[in-house]
Amino acid sequence: MTGTNETRRKVFLGLLGGVAGLAVGGGAAARVLVDHEAKVFWLDGGGATYTFGVNELGQLQSLYWGAALAAGDKLLPPVTVEGNSSNEVPIAISPYEFAGFGGGLTTEPALKVRFPDGVRDLDLRYVSHESRDGRLVLQLKDVKRAVHVSLAYAMDEASGILTRSATVENRTGNWIQVDQMAAACLNLPYSDDYQLSFLSGRWGGEFMLQTRPVTPGAFVLESRKGVTSHQANPWIALSRGGTGEESGPVWFGALGWSGSWRINVEMDAMGGVHATAGYNPFDFNHRLKHGESLASPVFHAGFSNEGFGGASRIFHRYQRERILPHAPAPRLRPVLYNSWEATFFDVTEAGQIALAEKAARIGVERFVVDDGWFGARNSDKAGLGDWVVNRKKFPNGLGPLIKRVNVLGMQFGLWVEPEMVNPDSDLYRAHPDWVINFPGRQRSEARNQLVLNLARKDVYEYLLKKLDELVAGNNIEYLKWDHNRTWSEPGWPEVGPDQQQRLYVDYVDNLYKLLAELRRRHPKLEIESCASGGGRVDLGIMKLTEQVWTSDNTDPYDRLVIQDGYSHAYAPAAMMAWVTDSPNFVNKRVTSLEYRFLSAMQGGLGIGANLNHWVEEDFARARRMVEEYKRIRATVQLGSLYRLVSPRNGAQRSATLSVSQDRRQAVLFAFLHSSMMRAAQPVIQLRGLAPDTVYALRPIAGNAAPRTPSKASGAYWMGNGLKVALEGDFQAAAFVLEALEA
Repeated sequence: MTGTNETRRKVFLGLLGGVAGLAVGGGAAARVLVDHEAKVFWLDGGGATYTFGVNELGQLQSLYWGAALAAGDKLLPPVTVEGNSSNEVPIAISPYEFAGFGGGLTTEPALKVRFPDGVRDLDLRYVSHESRDGRLVLQLKDVKRAVHVSLAYAMDEASGILTRSATVENRTGNWIQVDQMAAACLNLPYSDDYQLSFLSGRWGGEFMLQTRPVTPGAFVLESRKGVTSHQANPWIALSRGGTGEESGPVWFGALGWSGSWRINVEMDAMGGVHATAGYNPFDFNHRLKHGESLASPVFHAGFSNEGFGGASRIFHRYQRERILPHAPAPRLRPVLYNSWEATFFDVTEAGQIALAEKAARIGVERFVVDDGWFGARNSDKAGLGDWVVNRKKFPNGLGPLIKRVNVLGMQFGLWVEPEMVNPDSDLYRAHPDWVINFPGRQRSEARNQLVLNLARKDVYEYLLKKLDELVAGNNIEYLKWDHNRTWSEPGWPEVGPDQQQRLYVDYVDNLYKLLAELRRRHPKLEIESCASGGGRVDLGIMKLTEQVWTSDNTDPYDRLVIQDGYSHAYAPAAMMAWVTDSPNFVNKRVTSLEYRFLSAMQGGLGIGANLNHWVEEDFARARRMVEEYKRIRATVQLGSLYRLVSPRNGAQRSATLSVSQDRRQAVLFAFLHSSMMRAAQPVIQLRGLAPDTVYALRPIAGNAAPRTPSKASGAYWMGNGLKVALEGDFQAAAFVLEALEA
């Protein structure tokens, strides 16, 4: 193994722990059993079982994935699936664990390679396995040539989340070209009522939950943009026709990769369902010399018999305990103020200090200066890439501002966009060759900027030096790391034509390496992943960033729908949401400050409003809401989320409940979006409480209906429910339920 791929595995995955990045944080691995006689492999954890085995031809086939089987259960060994017509090769549609493109395969392959003599056939057979410390690694090899594949499996004991990845190694004595590579193939048996759920969207409308039947043929989700993307997210869920929010089977998974990706879901000719997830093969190849290898991303997959709510709670727990930085105990998100909407590019020391003093009045814990503090950055047309403090705006550097922010009791943070450059910048004038480009072709700009080629060693070293100097030379504890455009003209002229498409992997490898090294050098530093909103939210970037920016759309009603979709795949522990001005800049909707706060308080709370326009009443209300948030944020960020009433599809109302892990506190957020014809408001039935525990009800905002008891058992609140007194449009209420001592 050589090159950047080795660096990724040694530095990035080694930093995070585990084999192939599979064991992160402090959680324990699940039980691994091997039936040597039947050649069947069995992983158990978190109420789930995953099994596969070696068939009579030496190929790996899936056997079972679902609710936990009993310890004494025996599974029949796998056998090749026969087709139902004479024109099919017998092995064409077997449920392979990791199939090469060869041997007559007609379903989507996990790996496709090309040899120098033009051969493209790859038939992978089992060679050996190793089981140790709850991890399982299998070795496969092509039947004729020295192409070796290592498959890594681990299952989290607490959640039952299965992590899978693959590594292909070239020992042929010549080059091979990898044209397609997945982390895994997942298989489900025939059923006529599977539903596929996924997340789609656009700028300002990310994480829209979509559901469609699984029918014969293939359905492709992908990003070709060089980044995770707004248009689709690398998460899927497969359910049955009767599955709902809190009941029924759900198989789900997400790819941990922050570049171009593809997930293919298909139903074969015999009704079997297969899903592959990995690098996007569009414009992709990765040529490996003899001795080189390529590692796939990691795919994280799970099962729940408790509907979509159960699936997301399992996945949230896994992310908190195994994925996020500082797992298994990720840090609570501080209350943040960002000055962008107050000043835009008109950033000055005096103006920022004035805002910081106002932010401190309402209990803000982290003050962030956004774009406009560096270089010749007076608009988005110039200065990007020149990471030096603008001395006209800050004559004495950032020191006086940071000192004042710290004296006010707040941490200091900055916005950066390291991967981009304006053509009107000192950096671009010095190094026009540093951007992704094709020689002699146009360099398409978006937002007046181009993409730096982070796959290059010199670009990586420049960014590390500049960012390290910036953080080391100032008391900076947070970076909002933005990425405001997708790729175009994805060329890398400095390497040979047969190596240029390595860009898709090497760029992301160096991004991970850069983030990891900055974190190593500055252990206090926290980072937010932002990409024009939610364009880079995935389990790869979330391993290296404490929080993610969900959307540039901060309208509180739109955000409820966005946050609902986000929560199906990702944990509230990392989700940032801001309170901004009304009318909102996206849609001119007018909402109350209280409504905006209650929408944003369901994740990490941020404030982005122009405090210079606030009156004393606004400061008083905000101060009270921030105080309330600090009392509940551990439950909101680290608790179990119950989506009680969905805001999707123009619903008149919505509600969520967050329950602390010890079930001693619960927080209800209830919203009435549209009051139609004086319709009665239904009772909200709570979930997840301890039935025999008595909970006292306390309002944060709004009121319960008359004659609601001030205290009652968990059984009462779940069975009888809670009716909230809401009237009008865009109204909201929130309540805390605190367990009383017995």
